[in-house]
Amino acid sequence: MQARALDQPYRSASIRFINAAGHFLERCNLPPARLTKQALLAKAIKRAGCRDFGDSGFHQGLDRLLESLEHEAELTPLGRLMAQEEIVGRLTSRLRLIDWRKRHPRVADEEIRQPLFILGLPRTGTTILHALLDVDPANRSPLFWELEHPVPPATPERWTSDPRIRKVERSLAHFEKLCPGIQAVHVMEARLQQECVAILAMDMRAEQFYTLYNVPSYAKWLLDEPKTFSLQFHRQTLQHLQSGGVAGERWLLKSPGHLHLIRNLLAVYPDANIIHTHRDPVTVCTSISSLTAMLRGVGSDAIDLRQIGRQQVEIWSEMLARAVAQRRQLADEGRGGQCFDLHMKEIVADPLAAVERIYAHFGYELKPSVKAAMAQFMRDNPRDKHGTHSYRPEDFGIDRQRDGARFREYCEYFGVDCGC
Repeated sequence: MQARALDQPYRSASIRFINAAGHFLERCNLPPARLTKQALLAKAIKRAGCRDFGDSGFHQGLDRLLESLEHEAELTPLGRLMAQEEIVGRLTSRLRLIDWRKRHPRVADEEIRQPLFILGLPRTGTTILHALLDVDPANRSPLFWELEHPVPPATPERWTSDPRIRKVERSLAHFEKLCPGIQAVHVMEARLQQECVAILAMDMRAEQFYTLYNVPSYAKWLLDEPKTFSLQFHRQTLQHLQSGGVAGERWLLKSPGHLHLIRNLLAVYPDANIIHTHRDPVTVCTSISSLTAMLRGVGSDAIDLRQIGRQQVEIWSEMLARAVAQRRQLADEGRGGQCFDLHMKEIVADPLAAVERIYAHFGYELKPSVKAAMAQFMRDNPRDKHGTHSYRPEDFGIDRQRDGARFREYCEYFGVDCGC
């Protein structure tokens, strides 16, 4: 297939047909997808077969998101259908989780001990590090399929054969048809480790929404959200997943969305350990812009690359500034040892050496058999296994000197070479 510019979204014949039919129905005052709160809640309740959403805090995020989707996202009819399904799916999972917890109260007794979080900017080697560390049976990661369909919790017997896996595989294959080339930019597989954003999305407070859709008002609101309720819901979700019996000594978790909320995270998980990854933030913002343009192009024809670039620089410069301030505070309080800093170039140069340093820092045992399995994993999963993608800062209006200045404190504090 011939390569397309990122501001010219891919449109197959089927996508064009769906959008044309949707526009016709809209002109007839019969919109194919209603993004009203009442309609979405009703759909989720009908699908889940229960109606208790638990803590009402999710309503605020849902209200903000829906307002941004209607007034800012410029969605096509297909985009509206996708947003509707995304939100209803997350709300349905929330309903089922809460219902399961009510019917199985012993889930609340599950202890979450010393979880290990991988934080840092996206595109800083976190995905390969997450997958590599997950090779160790002592580390338990949530998988893509079980966060898409968390009820009932996965069991050891069906960990790799649960019928929900095939359901998710079909969904991902369908999405790849809508967004060709996405696997070269962001690998998604049913049995792969999933980020915490899939949990936070059930509370309507997740960065994935402003990656999928142009919702700047929601993004601005989310940046100042302490996510208190979301992080408590996050802990409850881990208890639920753990209750199925899939074992591990510690949870292994990843999300750039925690980056500016390190203290909030440690308030919920005071014994957590954190791997903080680093890379030149100008390059990171360019890469995120490329991914964002691809994803938003599935559901909108209005793709402004320079707007996307500005948004990424603004969001991530603010998040990093807050991360630096909180890391300084932790160091002053004598809690700096809960964090381990790792640069992407170190992960790329020698992944196993990076793992050895992580284990030594936190006092984990790295068994010879596990180290050998990790080495085999790296041989089986070379870099760019799923293809490559290229991007240039100027395509997104990103200037290394001008925008790099916004990250100077972060680069100086963590010794990152930003080239500016």
